[in-house]
This record gives sequence, C-alpha cells and structure tokens, in this order.
Amino acid sequence: MVSVQEITTKKEMKQFVKFPFSIYKGNPYWVPPIIKDELNIFDKTMNPAFEHATARFFMALKDGKIAGRIAAIINHYEVEKQGIKKMRFGWYDVIDDVSVSKALLKKVHEIGKQYHLEFVEGPVGFSNLDKVGVLIDGFDHIGTMITWYSLPHYKEHLEQLGYVKAKEYLENKFDMKNVDKAYYAKISRIIKHRFKLTSVNFKKTEQVLPYVEDMFALFNKTYSRLASYVPISDRQIQYFKNRYISFVNPEFIKFIFDENEQMIAFAIIMPSFSKALQKANGKLFPFGIFHLLKARRNPKAITSYLIGVDEKYQNKGVTGIIFDEYLKSIEGKKVETMFRTPELEENKAIHQIWRNFNQVTHKRRRTYRINIE
Repeated sequence: MVSVQEITTKKEMKQFVKFPFSIYKGNPYWVPPIIKDELNIFDKTMNPAFEHATARFFMALKDGKIAGRIAAIINHYEVEKQGIKKMRFGWYDVIDDVSVSKALLKKVHEIGKQYHLEFVEGPVGFSNLDKVGVLIDGFDHIGTMITWYSLPHYKEHLEQLGYVKAKEYLENKFDMKNVDKAYYAKISRIIKHRFKLTSVNFKKTEQVLPYVEDMFALFNKTYSRLASYVPISDRQIQYFKNRYISFVNPEFIKFIFDENEQMIAFAIIMPSFSKALQKANGKLFPFGIFHLLKARRNPKAITSYLIGVDEKYQNKGVTGIIFDEYLKSIEGKKVETMFRTPELEENKAIHQIWRNFNQVTHKRRRTYRINIE
C-alpha cells in the first residue's frame, strides 16, 4: 500500500532531501549534494526562484518507509507571460515500484488540473539554471554537481505511465591532450584583430563580481530562443553570485569585449567536484570543505558550465578566443578531461562550437511530458 504525504515541517523537508542517500547508497556514479545547500534551495526566504514560482513537496510511503519523493512546481512567468501552460515536476526519486511513481505523479497532475494547466513535464527545476532530466543512457558514468543522477527504472516508470519524450539533452566529454593549442592560439590572434576584441582574465573572485550582471544580460539574450528558456531575474543573479562564483576558480571565468567595451561573449568552467562531493557525503564540515578546496586547487577534470556568444558574433570564431584563454589557464595543471553540462539536442549553435574537439557523447538525458486530461 502506497500513501503520499505533503511536506509541511522542517523535519520532513530534511527527510525529503536525505532520501536519495538511501536510494543511491554504495552507487559509485551518484554525486550527493550538500544537504544544507539543498535545504536552502527549497527555502522561500533564500531562493529567489520563488519570486515567480510556487512549489509543493511530497513523499511516498510504502509499508511505513519512505519510498519516493517529488516536487510539484509552477513557474508563473512561464505560464502567464509566455503562455506555456506547463506543470513542472522535479527532484524525482523513487524505489523500483511503478505504483510509487504513479502515486507521486498523480499529486502533480491534481495540482496542474487545479490551476488549469495543459501538460506535465519533468524532471525540471524552477528555471534554466536548475538540474534537468532523467538519464536514458550513460548510467555507468559519474554524475556532476549540476546534474541529477537516476537509475534505469526512473525512465521506465515514466514510459509505463504514458509519458513521452519532451526534450533530450546530450552530455559530452573530450580529452584535453587531443586539443590543438597552437591552432587556437592562431585563431585567437586573427579573430581579436579582425573584430577588435579583447579578452579579460581574473586572478581574484572579487574582480569577477562587477561583470556578473552584464554576463546574465547576455545569457538572457543568447538563450532566449531555446524552448526551455525562462529569464533570470536580478535576485536570481545575486543568488547565483553567492552560491556558485566562490566555487569557480577566477581564472576559469572568461569575458570577451568589443571595441566599445560591450560584453559579446562569456564562458564559465568549473573544476569537477564529483569525487570531492562523494567524499563529503552531504556535509561541508568537518572534512567536506577540505575535499572541495583540494578539488578546486588541483582539478584533474573540468566542467563547462555556461557559454554564450552574442548573436552578431556567432559563427565568427569568437569561441576560438575563449578556448585559447582556457588552454593558457590550465597550462601546467594536471587537467585531463573536460565534461560538458547537459545541452539541448536542438541547440545546434552550441554543438557547432565544440565540433573540433573529438568529443564523445557519454550520457543522454530526457524530460518527459503528458497531457493533463
């Protein structure tokens, strides 16, 4: 017998956050989040996503034990401004029992129907900066701090319940040793001269902060054509600053400017914290913070987090400048592999950027949808 209860207390929310630790115990590919950070994500006073979104959280119980969890989310900007009548669900984790998934998703449907929405889609978060999708391929590859891991039965449950593919995302990787440094150095010189562009590099995090607003203005501009796009608000920008910038090596943040000092391209690469987060096992203290700092100082793998180029400069070689700057930044470090965050299969512009890197698609993930009757 499966029952579903809504989260109403701090104690229950902590159970909600910690449930995946039981599902994935001993799994070498799952990357646990920091528990405190997850709790902050669901705190309306902490996460500015709640400015334009509402969320309700549910746990499924079977035989008196927690058997699954789900977040039911409405992004009101998406519904009211864009006219996309979508009911979102995210933070979806379940044991291998389709009746548990059915019971949780029924709650999501009920809320969607109550608000006169037309379809359900997930797993997704509040906005473009949140995690997305269940794995459909690549279960034997380690996750990242900015993706959800999932077991094969997650997608199987959704398909059994009538959900169909909504969007597909690719995750790619390549070996740094295969990148031609001389080629990108040459391209960088040519493109800088041709379009009168300059690159800016940083040594301290404080130097980056004045540019973050401009970066997100460009982010909103360059990503607005994608089907998953929801604009990032000013408060979300500040939240991003506080949550992520301190994790990123300042030398891994790159901005390109035109002759009028207008930002025309940006890129952020993060050290891979996957192994460090596994060692931390959900806690920063007393030892988790040391694992993260070590990974930040001496990364063996890096993850491309965000990249954007103004439409006027796309397909003009500007990314050659970015790659040249990154190759200079990691020179002397023991970086072996670059991973890329999930990218929409339909995003041809981003795939074109990486076409010369002998990349391998090692994971695929998908969001699923179903109409609300």
